[in-house]
Amino acid sequence: METPIELLKTFYEKVDQKARQLEELNKERLHCKPGCADCCLDGITVFEVEADYIKKMAPDVLKQQPHPKGKCAFLDEHDLCRIYPFRPYVCRTQGLPLRWFEYNESGLKVEYRDICPLNDTNTPLQFLDDRYFWEIGPFEQELADMQQKYKNGRMKRILLRDLFQK
Repeated sequence: METPIELLKTFYEKVDQKARQLEELNKERLHCKPGCADCCLDGITVFEVEADYIKKMAPDVLKQQPHPKGKCAFLDEHDLCRIYPFRPYVCRTQGLPLRWFEYNESGLKVEYRDICPLNDTNTPLQFLDDRYFWEIGPFEQELADMQQKYKNGRMKRILLRDLFQK
């Protein structure tokens, strides 16, 4: 039986593999690079399973001072991620073209598409084939299921900034 940490590592490997495929497909439009932290916002929360993973994998970082409020607490003075190898799920898909579905007030299923404004170049999103997008939903459900098993149904989220020792 895999531990929660092992399950999360396997999950991250799947996420990273899919993200790499999409990065390759979208290489002409993606401008993400080290030091670009426009998507690294303050106020991001993660499930406890991810918070505990960060605590286990990056204890020395948590003893340091967090980045000043306004950007992610894990950025350093050069806007580089101090926990990049251990970053949470949400950070692994930043910058990619996203698509998701919601039901409108009439009960019709509607597709939405979005991307970081810095990457909103070239072909408009509405004209791109579905294969160019990260579909929001399936991986999030897998992570939520992992959290439920990890904490016996409790779905508590932790503010990333709160992981730092006070």
